[in-house]
Amino acid sequence: MTKLGKRTKSIQSAFSGKQNLSVEDAVNLVKSNATAKFDETIEIAMNLAVDTRHADQMVRGVVGLPNGTGKAVRVAVFARDAKAEEAKAAGADVVGAEDLMQTVQSGKIEFDRCIATPDMMPIVGRLGKVLGPRNLMPNPKVGTVTVDVADAVKAAKGGEVQFKAEKGGVVHAGVGKASFDEGQLVENVRAFISAVVKAKPSGAKGAYMKKIALSSTMGAGVTIDIASASDQ
Repeated sequence: MTKLGKRTKSIQSAFSGKQNLSVEDAVNLVKSNATAKFDETIEIAMNLAVDTRHADQMVRGVVGLPNGTGKAVRVAVFARDAKAEEAKAAGADVVGAEDLMQTVQSGKIEFDRCIATPDMMPIVGRLGKVLGPRNLMPNPKVGTVTVDVADAVKAAKGGEVQFKAEKGGVVHAGVGKASFDEGQLVENVRAFISAVVKAKPSGAKGAYMKKIALSSTMGAGVTIDIASASDQ
């Protein structure tokens, strides 16, 4: 029988019997038990009543978290000439065209967000099999195919989070760090939930949200009361 460490026992004891909490209580519980030796990410997972195999039930969007994510985001931009210079000036980490395409094709992907100007899409389109599975493919629906590359880069760097329902209707994302104060985390959690609610697809029928859970990277999870979470 595996012997549990003191930290694991402490976490299990703290979370025992606690479910369907308010956003505030869930944040307090998760944050206070994020005791790893690094700054843990606070993560949210939402189980939605959608079938992503159907186009009219796909959930996808983007939200700017009020207090950022606490994570340094590396941004790549496919652009040429003046737009490439705009991207660099805005803080993009990697900027290129055919050369960047070749780098990505070689398997070297050193970025967390990919942005492209519309004229670059014939090039970027060739990378669908590489970028798609990593959820990095530029998409106009979430603002990553745009002529306003400077604004897109600044938004990505400033705490903008993309979300997409995966198989089983699950949406998940990091909504801050354990080092954030509770008020900042509460604001971020509510902003994320609100964005997912607003992204409800036309094909979703009945109760849209089935379950919401909050956890930290190395901690246990706790469910959040859906009614109170969606009451903005």
